[in-house]
Amino acid sequence: MPANEASLEALGRYALRFVRPGHTIGLGTGRAASAFIRALGASGIEVRGVPTSSPAEELARSVGIPIVTLEQAGKIDIDVDGADEVDPRLNLIKGLGGALVREKIVAASSRRLVVLVGYEKMVKRLGDHGVIPVEVVPFGVSLVSAKIKAMGIKPRVREKDGKEFITDNGNVILDCAVKKIASPARLDRDLLTIPGVVGTGLFIGMADVVLVAEASGKIRALKR
Repeated sequence: MPANEASLEALGRYALRFVRPGHTIGLGTGRAASAFIRALGASGIEVRGVPTSSPAEELARSVGIPIVTLEQAGKIDIDVDGADEVDPRLNLIKGLGGALVREKIVAASSRRLVVLVGYEKMVKRLGDHGVIPVEVVPFGVSLVSAKIKAMGIKPRVREKDGKEFITDNGNVILDCAVKKIASPARLDRDLLTIPGVVGTGLFIGMADVVLVAEASGKIRALKR
């Protein structure tokens, strides 16, 4: 049973304690990240936002958060985002919302990455939920698919509403069926060596803090 909306809204409000007036903030994509964006807009704290996707930008503008590009920002003080899986070492799988490459770029540009998740996203080992998203340039889909299959992984082109899903970068996503991953860092490196792969949903060693909405309603903070 996933965390409910009330739990995620509470999680979004809790994350405001990491925000200071004047901060430039990375704005993530997904349910938990959206809850934070709504809380940030309602707080009235004067900040600037760097969104990781078109939906994140649209939501941020609707609640009055000024938007800047990554180039205009210069630096990002804190990035607040969600995740699809979090292991005990705070490694992540992200990208079921389709924004993995921009999310990784914003996270890498930030001084601190704070991740918001419901308790159901915590796993013993990455891959427990069975999917790693991989963003691929359209021209390379056939090659990348063949290379991934040769690794013993089954890729499938993501569709939405009966059509091929296209990222904000104009690329496609291969949802790669996996079992538990023995070495996430090695798998990430191996995938990135395939010509045509733009990025993977494996975020290794990037999260500084993970805030977990527990089933009890409490919020647990995990730090690297």
